[in-house]
Amino acid sequence: MDESQGRDGIFAGDDPFALARAWLTEAEGAEPNDANAIALATADADGLPNVRMVLLKEIEADAFVFYTNYDSAKGQEIAATGKAAFVLHWKSLRRQIRVRGLTEREDGPQADAYYKSRALQSRIGAWASDQSRPLDSRASLMAKVAKVGLQKGANPDRPPFWGGIRIRPVEIEFWADGAFRLHDRFRWTREDPQGDWSVTRLNP
Repeated sequence: MDESQGRDGIFAGDDPFALARAWLTEAEGAEPNDANAIALATADADGLPNVRMVLLKEIEADAFVFYTNYDSAKGQEIAATGKAAFVLHWKSLRRQIRVRGLTEREDGPQADAYYKSRALQSRIGAWASDQSRPLDSRASLMAKVAKVGLQKGANPDRPPFWGGIRIRPVEIEFWADGAFRLHDRFRWTREDPQGDWSVTRLNP
């Protein structure tokens, strides 16, 4: 506990990833749907931001991981910049976690294992969808899903264009609602993904 900043209670601890896992576990018992939903932010070639909801699948010892089609808009923007940000927000807990960091692909055995854990139709859908590209109709998509399902069978391999994105943060902020908008905010920062963390209490 950092008594000088009042970092106790729900903010206590020396590991921001353990703290994030604890908050997420608590949210899973309180949120009605998708407690692991994150608003993921990237930027295009002109610097114009893009934000969309995706599902956070893993909080590792030193990183956060989600999965996507690498040819999607977010996949291409991340490949171009090597950077991303996201926010986890839980209305039920009145808390949020903000993350900014550098990215890398997870396209090895870990991605294979997660892909195999998904429902068969979701695995087929990953092959069938040209994510973020124009689509004539839902009927044409479903026809392609049926065709790909026949081609790939009951145990399709992970598509080479689909896998994980790992975000190694250089900044994590933990925020909790306070009375009269006097919120509690603690920002963890480090110079690079291998550096040591420092923690600062922020004004609401």
